[in-house]
Amino acid sequence: MLQQLRDAFPFDQVPRHLIFDRDSIFSSAVVTFIGRLGIKPCRTSFRSPWQNSVAERWIASCRRELLDHVVVFNARHLVQLVRRFISYYHEDRTHLGLAKDTPATRPVTPRPSPTAEVVALPRVGGLHHRYEWRDAA
Repeated sequence: MLQQLRDAFPFDQVPRHLIFDRDSIFSSAVVTFIGRLGIKPCRTSFRSPWQNSVAERWIASCRRELLDHVVVFNARHLVQLVRRFISYYHEDRTHLGLAKDTPATRPVTPRPSPTAEVVALPRVGGLHHRYEWRDAA
């Protein structure tokens, strides 16, 4: 478990907080290790699954929109897929809760000319797409 946490934050940046539930997998050694990384560990309240809804929603989206459609060969492949999905999720995927905007905010581009066509730009290995206007050649 500690090695997985170390691998989760391989760069100089770590989150300020790590929210986790009261599962026995998060032992005192894990809490101590998280604190040594400079992260403030925050446990959800006892028998309060609704406090973990954001993480649960993201995991469900990742499973439904990515992992249900690919065969993962190894841990390295999984990390690569999830990184691409996170990039897509923040930069290209619209969210109803954000008024159909992306978390990284993407401006709506008007049609540049009457002859412009919509082109699909593949994301996450072609599993998802981003659509943009392109002038016809």
